[in-house]
Amino acid sequence: MCPKNRGGIRQVFRYLLKRLIFMIPMLFGITLISFAVIHLAPGEPDIVGADMNPKVTKQMREQIRSLYGLDKPLHVQYYMWLKRFVKLDFGTSFTPDRRSVIDKIMERLPITVLVNLTSMVLIFFIGIPIGVYCARYKDSILDKAFTTFVFAGYAMPYFWLALLLMMFFGVYLELLPISGLKSFNYEELSMPSKMLDMLKHLILPICVSAFGGLAGISRYMKNGLLEVLRQEYITTAYAKGLPEGMVLKKHALRNALLPVITILGFSVPGLIGGSVIFETIFAIPGMGQLFYMSVMARDYPTIMGILVMGAFLTLLGNLLADIFYAIADPRIRIG
Repeated sequence: MCPKNRGGIRQVFRYLLKRLIFMIPMLFGITLISFAVIHLAPGEPDIVGADMNPKVTKQMREQIRSLYGLDKPLHVQYYMWLKRFVKLDFGTSFTPDRRSVIDKIMERLPITVLVNLTSMVLIFFIGIPIGVYCARYKDSILDKAFTTFVFAGYAMPYFWLALLLMMFFGVYLELLPISGLKSFNYEELSMPSKMLDMLKHLILPICVSAFGGLAGISRYMKNGLLEVLRQEYITTAYAKGLPEGMVLKKHALRNALLPVITILGFSVPGLIGGSVIFETIFAIPGMGQLFYMSVMARDYPTIMGILVMGAFLTLLGNLLADIFYAIADPRIRIG
């Protein structure tokens, strides 16, 4: 390996190491703010249903609060949580099931990742070609149709779209199920039938999840490509007699992808974050629904576990976006 290549690799490793080290205080600050905010909210967790049980005396409630450390000052509670966190221990849920937080998260994580990853793939593999087409054939009939679709995607609330799809495909046409992940006779079905049944349950949630993102990606791609096509080096490429397809693929498309890469980086935490709205509407037992239920129950350990995972993936997404920047545009120097 030549010295120049070795120097470039060392530069990349130094950059990645610097960014990873910088992530530590950022993650610490996010956990500190999140911990303070959720504890400043009014109300306390109803551990083991003490508030609804007339046999639980005031003294017993104080003993329960002491057992879970809720009687200690806020900074002491945070220090106790931080000691567990550095050991990758998110603690035990305050809900009556008394399960480990990491177990509750891992139980709901696969379905959330499946729905969000599928919708993300659809968004990028459909939205980018739509944006390229609209930029290449600007003001055409299809461009105007896609533009109308984009504005509709921006303006339409998710819950309203979900209700419309449920009413049309589930109630009127009776083609698709409107809630849950499995039918009542799921256990009696064969393996291919089980897979088909789950797929039918996921069609509407994935469509709702992808609709707004599809509109946004196609719009960003179109605007980015139109901006690049007005640059002088594109005019020079056309003047040299290069075919339009080569100019788009080799010169314009890579630079136009930079805004899309930014969105891709911010989409990483959405893989586990889920959506409270469509998971609640479609009764999907995912991370969004778990987060909503934890907030309503003041389940502090579960809330912090989900927030920390989301914060880490947000920082990781920004790092991946920077790396992809350098791959897409050689003019961007890492260092």
